[in-house]
Amino acid sequence: MLVVQKYGGTSVGGLDRIESVANRVIKAKDDNKDLVVVVSAMSGETNKLVGYADSFTSNASKREYDMLLSSGEQVTASLLAIALISKGYDSIAMSGKDAGILTDDNHTYARIESIDTTNMQKALDNNKIIVVAGFQGANANGDITTLGRGGSDLSAVAIAGALNADICEIYSDVDGIYTTDPRIEPHAKKLDSISYDEMLELSSLGAKVLQNRSVELAKKLGVKLYAKSSFSDDKGTLIQEESDNMEAVVVSGVVLDKNQARVTLRGVSDRPGIASEIFTSLADEGIVVDMIIQNVGTTDGLTNLGFTVPQNDFEKAKELMEHFDHDIHAIDFDFDVCKVSIVGVGMRSHSGVAATAFTQMAKDNINIEMISTSEIKISMIINDKYGELAIRELHKIYNLDK
Repeated sequence: MLVVQKYGGTSVGGLDRIESVANRVIKAKDDNKDLVVVVSAMSGETNKLVGYADSFTSNASKREYDMLLSSGEQVTASLLAIALISKGYDSIAMSGKDAGILTDDNHTYARIESIDTTNMQKALDNNKIIVVAGFQGANANGDITTLGRGGSDLSAVAIAGALNADICEIYSDVDGIYTTDPRIEPHAKKLDSISYDEMLELSSLGAKVLQNRSVELAKKLGVKLYAKSSFSDDKGTLIQEESDNMEAVVVSGVVLDKNQARVTLRGVSDRPGIASEIFTSLADEGIVVDMIIQNVGTTDGLTNLGFTVPQNDFEKAKELMEHFDHDIHAIDFDFDVCKVSIVGVGMRSHSGVAATAFTQMAKDNINIEMISTSEIKISMIINDKYGELAIRELHKIYNLDK
């Protein structure tokens, strides 16, 4: 049985934690499992490296930046391999490049194009435990590239798919996927299983357990994922293909995302192409636009247009919108908003889910400012001060605490 395990920064946060991970890996090896272990940098290490670069310039070469940041994972991989060897278990540490991970040329946010498994397969055939530095690969020129924050999850899933692993276990400091954030709602329940689509929605909406690109790739490659804790022996949550019994559960979880800023464009020229021009300018700068609302044009040839962006993209979005001053009469910006979302594959076949949410918001005197929906998701923009209250009330009304 081939298992890919991934350990996040808190799981390898120090030498004692790396030794604990080594013992967990050894236990799996003793159960006759072939193992590829993917590791993140030690907790706080990447931020420290970023700080080192920023001490010289805030606009470092992206190639050199990737060379620097990738070292954090390589340190962890080497230390874990050393720990395993010291305990009598043959192990080899590999960089992303050594593991055959080929990416495109997009430094700091590269995409994996292919994986040459030759080196890894040879090591597995020799009964070695492979420890791969996550978050990285190399482009066609051999330059080190990184996969973006949370990229070690992506490394693990891609390797599991390339090696046809039986399962991929993602270890962090939480023991699975919950119906909502337990820090907000103490009655949150851990899910035994969840579909790829639900997990992808939860990840993209603000749940931090798994990187959304890794979930998307797992679905594409059919990789079974377990979200587990490296601090307990709990079985965790299985992320897999949707099944009939999943559809019986109407709502699987509710999510709060406070990283939202709303942009409202008032008196926009209601002419063909204006929306395309506005959103193309945002896309060209890599700004992800989430919710969009446009009013019907008025007789004076004007309309209002609103959308949300991540707060860290606010300044750039503001600068871009000012370029359209000839088409926009006024621009309003609002940081005091949050997004509350309801997710569940059962919503496809059950009516009244949205009505239940809207009724509960009305009972709590919470004004809904924007709404977006999909087959398995309903998202609402509300005032930030009501975010946690909304989560607790929705969690209760959908019986997620049962």
